[in-house]
Amino acid sequence: MSAPSALVRRVFLTPALPGPRWRRLVQLAVGLYLFGLGCALPMVSGLGANPWDVLHQGLAQQTGLTVGTWTIIMGGTVMLLWIPLRQRAGIGTFSNVVVVGLSVDVSLWWLPEVEGLPARIAALLLGILVLAIGTGCYIGARLGPGPRDGLMTGLAAKGWSVRAARTTVEVSVVVLGFLLGGTVGVGTLLFAVAIGPLAQVFLPLLDVPVPDAGPPPAGGAT
Repeated sequence: MSAPSALVRRVFLTPALPGPRWRRLVQLAVGLYLFGLGCALPMVSGLGANPWDVLHQGLAQQTGLTVGTWTIIMGGTVMLLWIPLRQRAGIGTFSNVVVVGLSVDVSLWWLPEVEGLPARIAALLLGILVLAIGTGCYIGARLGPGPRDGLMTGLAAKGWSVRAARTTVEVSVVVLGFLLGGTVGVGTLLFAVAIGPLAQVFLPLLDVPVPDAGPPPAGGAT
């Protein structure tokens, strides 16, 4: 391996982990699909998408591309911001960029139209729960953080508090998404409040043990 390639791997790619590789890969795939489904359900509820999906919705409305396509484009764009932040990516990071976007579009295709306030509330709450389970699955697989999670941890490593980094980024994408036509509502606020605690419930249950490793990082932004 050439010296530049070795440097790239050392700085930007997470090292291989010991343990049950097939379980990690299956859990990663299931988690990323569930994450996309959890993004789609609040959108079909019409009660407010999660912060990043407000932006994806707005961009989709302005361009004619699908929400899932913009999920992929923005995931790749956010990963470019990892370069100055010197964050490490893994197979889970690259899979996250592609699979979540595909899952969002597939889910929006097969989910039925939701009518009536009780059904809309149920879709919203189910979406947040499914997204939290998906978060626990893909982070617990320990194959690399999602692109947006890596942005948060990278900013934190530069001296930001995690809360300040997440709040600044998510408020910015919500405002921009709203101006572009994305749906902001009670679901957007509920997601911001509930996803962290719910993800913390599922992370210990879905963590794939690694010898001499600490607990998995908290996440929920993809």
